[in-house]
Amino acid sequence: MSGKRHKKELWLDPRAKLFLILMCVLSSMFAPSLAYQFILVMLIAILGAFFGKWKYVIKAVCFYAVICALTVWIMAEMTGTLRTMFIAFLGLFHKVYACGTLAGIVLTTTKVNEFLSAMNRVRAPKKLVIPMAVMLRYIPTIQEDWRYITDAMRMRDVSPSLAGFLTHPGMTVECIYVPLLMAASKAADDLSVASVTRGIENPNPRTCLVQIKCGISDWGVMAFAVAYLIFELCVRGGVIG
Repeated sequence: MSGKRHKKELWLDPRAKLFLILMCVLSSMFAPSLAYQFILVMLIAILGAFFGKWKYVIKAVCFYAVICALTVWIMAEMTGTLRTMFIAFLGLFHKVYACGTLAGIVLTTTKVNEFLSAMNRVRAPKKLVIPMAVMLRYIPTIQEDWRYITDAMRMRDVSPSLAGFLTHPGMTVECIYVPLLMAASKAADDLSVASVTRGIENPNPRTCLVQIKCGISDWGVMAFAVAYLIFELCVRGGVIG
């Protein structure tokens, strides 16, 4: 099954994915302008498309395009304190959006056993690896619980939308968010116990059915990420353009 999956979709070493997140943070931090932020999001969307996350990246790009248009309009039309307030908020949003988009792709395309095997290769400390491994399984579990809760509440005419929250805030909190918090707490305990039961603290080297190593695609993607960061630094420093 893993062989078929790798033929249809891109597969990257978990270590390469962590490196991409680091490069994304730096690229977003040193982006010379909003245009370079948008290019960064587009590059992440292309990567997500290779992973097979078409719907996710299309929604992400469309939403970010709207935010970019809103930012340009605010900078051109607004003045005074209101403009400063919006620019400060949107500036922070632009810095974290690309990183969040890439993190979402990494979380949904990385299996826990692959991640643990890769971290063992680099001899990462257990205190760092175990929480991250639990997180990789925790977020999809919460998303699944959220879908179950919202589907059940829609049958009772309780909507999880903003309009539903504004019209019936007490009912929305009681029927949706309180069960979600209880499910989140229970899921955290269950995942922690399951991880320990399956030997996550075993000091012996882990084995994995998928061969964990950096291939041509890993080095190529990492090299491209470094090249884009260097390009941004050159533009920012006035070497280019």
